[in-house]
Amino acid sequence: MLDTINEFFERMSGRSPGDQDHEMTLELAVAALMCEVMRADGEMKDVEQQALRDMLKRRFDLEESAVETLVDMARQQVRDSVDHYQFVRLIRDEYDYPQRVALIGRLWRMAYADGVLDPQEEARVRKLAELLYVDHADFIMQKLEVQKSLGLE
Repeated sequence: MLDTINEFFERMSGRSPGDQDHEMTLELAVAALMCEVMRADGEMKDVEQQALRDMLKRRFDLEESAVETLVDMARQQVRDSVDHYQFVRLIRDEYDYPQRVALIGRLWRMAYADGVLDPQEEARVRKLAELLYVDHADFIMQKLEVQKSLGLE
């Protein structure tokens, strides 16, 4: 499955199959974690799905069609995966600590996308922060910064 995903991104970017570009697999890993947060409360509202697309488009500078494909692939990966380990491991290996903290901020934004923080969404972000080895203080700081930026203080 991951080979198929990598081949898709290689074709999309004009690279020949076999060239290594970790950023493409990181895109999928980040998108999958964001999907995990979005679906944690059992609902995937339109506003959350649009927020996901917007964040991925900005973060990875992708065209609309690439974002749609990435979101579809991330959803499939989340449905097919037994756990988050493959995504978390890749991010831990490739992102430095400040990048992982920034990712937690984006996960908080995903959790607040519909204007309501569900306890299941909060628990998912907390678990992902632990798996990404983000300190609790930084986890809380990111939450507070997102709340402030959204006027939810």
